[in-house]
Amino acid sequence: MNVRITLATVKRVLQQLRADHRTMGLIVMVPALLITLLYFVFNDARVFDRIALTMLGILPMLVMFLVTSVAMLRERTSGTLERLLTTPLHRADLLVGYAFAFAFAAFVQGLVLVVVTHWLLGVDPSGPITWALLVAVVGSIVGVATGLLASAFARTEFQAVQFMPLVIGPQIFLCGLLAPRDGMPKVLHWLSDALPMTYAVRALQAIGAQTDPSGDVLRNGGVLALFAVGALALAALSMPRQTR
Repeated sequence: MNVRITLATVKRVLQQLRADHRTMGLIVMVPALLITLLYFVFNDARVFDRIALTMLGILPMLVMFLVTSVAMLRERTSGTLERLLTTPLHRADLLVGYAFAFAFAAFVQGLVLVVVTHWLLGVDPSGPITWALLVAVVGSIVGVATGLLASAFARTEFQAVQFMPLVIGPQIFLCGLLAPRDGMPKVLHWLSDALPMTYAVRALQAIGAQTDPSGDVLRNGGVLALFAVGALALAALSMPRQTR
């Protein structure tokens, strides 16, 4: 991997994102609008606070998975990726460049989401809200990595979108948002332990309940980071032969 080429890839992707106002609106504004919608749906402030805090780990992962998988597939179907890989650009440069570029977008997304949730909607967790920002950003990066992995197995943008209910749906059901994990059958409990969203929800629940959640946040955040690295490695190995 070449650092200069990787940074050039980061710059190119960020320029594309800046020029694509609809995609930036999807990344930055849609999660905040959905959280605001939930605020008006729930009448119980305590219930909303719990769900809104958990959504800081779910919405960024979902949105970044969708955007990244479609963006990478667009590079392939347009022929841009094949042309890039005839240059000294390596697959690792491409994937890491994409990951860093979308990680920056994820930071902006997480910042806006936390500002809206905490300062505008009044969600006040027991722990520092900055920890929630960290979890939201790391969760977004996991969404980026899994989106890159999913794009390696799709041939059209429609197929990339079809992966979302397969990849994200089970995680929402099993992460502990809809029902406590302790009450699930053992098989589902074990399956939830193998899904990254579970660790984002664990970290955010600790932030909501503890004044000093640093241990739980760092432990679960570390697991999320491992998921991101593993997904990027698998994406590099799974990239179609014609794009090598």
